[in-house]
Amino acid sequence: MAHIVVIGAGPAGLAAAEALAAGGCAVTVVERMPTIGRKMLMAGRGGLNLTHSEPLDRFLTRYGAARPWLEDAVRAFSPDDLRAWAAALGQPCFVGSSGRVFPQAMKASPLLRAWGARLAKQGVTILTRHDWTGWDGPGRVRVVSPQGERVLAADAVVLALGGASWARLGADGAWVGRLAEEGVDLAPFRPANCGFRTNWSDTLSDRFAGTPLRGIALTPEGGPTVRGEAVVTARGLEGGAVYALSPLLRDRIAADGQARLLVDLRPDMTEAALAERLARVRVRESLSNTLRKALRLPPVAVALLREGPDAPPRDAASLAALIKAVPVTLTAPDSLDRAISVAGGVRADAVDARFMLRALPGVFVAGEMLDWEAPTGGYLLQACFATGVAAARGVLDWLQEGGKERYPSCP
Repeated sequence: MAHIVVIGAGPAGLAAAEALAAGGCAVTVVERMPTIGRKMLMAGRGGLNLTHSEPLDRFLTRYGAARPWLEDAVRAFSPDDLRAWAAALGQPCFVGSSGRVFPQAMKASPLLRAWGARLAKQGVTILTRHDWTGWDGPGRVRVVSPQGERVLAADAVVLALGGASWARLGADGAWVGRLAEEGVDLAPFRPANCGFRTNWSDTLSDRFAGTPLRGIALTPEGGPTVRGEAVVTARGLEGGAVYALSPLLRDRIAADGQARLLVDLRPDMTEAALAERLARVRVRESLSNTLRKALRLPPVAVALLREGPDAPPRDAASLAALIKAVPVTLTAPDSLDRAISVAGGVRADAVDARFMLRALPGVFVAGEMLDWEAPTGGYLLQACFATGVAAARGVLDWLQEGGKERYPSCP
C-alpha cells in the first residue's frame, strides 16, 4: 500500500487526504497548527460560505485568467458535488438569497468534526503541531514537532500549505523559499479580496473607523460598478463591494501609484431626484441637517462628503452630483496578512495536468498555494476543495503509471 504524506490540514489538504484514502492509500496529514481547518473556522464565524449556486459556466468565469487551469478540477468536483459531500457528512446546505451556499448549521465546527471523524474511519493519520521543514533524501519528509524532529517515508507528497494571508492561522507562505530553491516557478504574492488605504482626515479616521457604508455603489474610474457595502477603517476602506473590485484596484495602484474610486451614496436615486429633494430644505440649514432631512444620509456619509480639499457645494445640483460620485483616492492595498486571500504562488506552468510539480516529480500542489484568485461568494473554498481532489487523483494516476519507482527527485 502506497503511503502518501499530505502537508496542510485546510480544505485542500483534507480533501486530498480523503480522496487518497478512498483510493486505497495510507495517508498521513501533517499540520503545524493545534487543530485542523483553522482558517475555515475563522471564515465560518459569520456563516461558512462553501460554494455558490449559479450555473457552472458562469461560476467558472469567476476565476478569470485562471479558468483554463482550474476548469477541469472544478467540473470534476463541482459545486453540486461539494453540496452532496457536505450532506453525506450530516451537514446539509441551503442556498441564501444571494445564491451563496451555506451549511444549515452556519458554522464550520460541526462540519470539521464530522469530517475529522470520517477521515479517522478511513484510517487517515493526522499529526497536528507538526511543521514541515523539507526533505531528508528521496521519499523522506522531514517534520518537527514539540517532541523533536522526525522523518516520514512517503511514496508521494501533496502540498496544501495555503497562501500568505492570516499567518496566525497557519498560512504564512514560509514554503516559498523551499520550493524556489528546487527551481519551482513562483509568482510573487499579492493581496486579494482586500481592503485599501487612503489618506483620511483625523476626523474621519478617529470618529468613524469601523462604521459601515450601506447601500452604496463603487466605481473605479473607467471600471465596472459594484453595489453593496463597505466599511471605513482607520486606514481606508474594506468590505464586500471593495473586495469585488480588489484585483482591478490593486493592479491600477501597481501601475499608476494610486486608484480613484467613486462612491455613490444613493445609487437608487437619480441625480435629478437628489437635487429636487435637496432643494426643498431651507437654505439656512446646516449641511448635516440638509443631508439628514432630505436624504437620511448617516453621519459617516456626511463625513465622507467633507473629505475633499474643498468644502462640499451647497447648491442642490452640485451637491447631488457629489453625492452620486464622491471621489476617494486609494494609495495602496492593505497588507497581505489582512487580506482574505492572495494571488501568486505556484504558477500554472510549474505543474502538469495532474497538479504535480514539474521540478519535483511525486510532489503535488493544491489550494491557495497555486497562483489563482477569485472573489468571495464560495468560489475560494470551491477551488480549494476541487484542486485538493484533483491533486489526489493525480497522485493515484501517477502511482498507477509506476511513478512510485521514480519518486522523488528532491534532495
